[in-house]
Amino acid sequence: MSILLQITPSGATQAVQTVTTAVADTTHQIAEAAPAALPPDSFNLLSMATKGGPMMIPMAFLFVLSIYVLIERLLVIGKASKKNDGLLTGLQSLIKQGNLQSAKAMCQGQNTPEAFMLEKGISRIGQPVAEIREAMTEGASVQLGNLEKKLNILNITGRIAPMFGFIGTIIGVVKIFYDIALAGTVEISVISTGLYEKMISSATGLVVGVLAFVGYHWLNTRLDKLAHRMEETKMKFLDILNEPS
Repeated sequence: MSILLQITPSGATQAVQTVTTAVADTTHQIAEAAPAALPPDSFNLLSMATKGGPMMIPMAFLFVLSIYVLIERLLVIGKASKKNDGLLTGLQSLIKQGNLQSAKAMCQGQNTPEAFMLEKGISRIGQPVAEIREAMTEGASVQLGNLEKKLNILNITGRIAPMFGFIGTIIGVVKIFYDIALAGTVEISVISTGLYEKMISSATGLVVGVLAFVGYHWLNTRLDKLAHRMEETKMKFLDILNEPS
């Protein structure tokens, strides 16, 4: 018994059309499913920052300025805070020998606020102790004043950055109501731009303000420690002068 397969031209055409239709349907389904399979846009701080509105420009400037002042003052204060434990011992020996010029040169070689203050005291040796103390106190005040330069920038930034953020919040709220009035409906797609603007500007203002505030008080704490150490050094120097020859 034999089986004969006969495919007529019309049957072949119909089969080809069926396969073609099936492939097209499958391709269409894959194309529709592909976008859903792709992950959504990742959270990017830079791209989010661009949605913060016009107030992001002054806050970006304040942020860069705060970072610059913080690093610059940190380096300067760190260099000024270097301690030389052998300085007073060396000065004591030279003063006992009456070699005041070498004592001054030793202080000048250190190039620190502490050494500058001691140099002022050495320059007044032979005068009453009250005048020596006053000269050293004034010298210390001058040096600490130089170290405090630019710190007010951090103080001001810490105060006004949150205000800029609040202004951005108000602008964002106004934009939300304006977009609602134009669209005539309250949908997330309508209010999302204003929400982005108000939330991002508020967060940025707080971040910049906190950074400046913390940096300002941190550097001031370091200056207070240096001032306390200089006061101790001054007292030790005066004790050296009061020691019997």
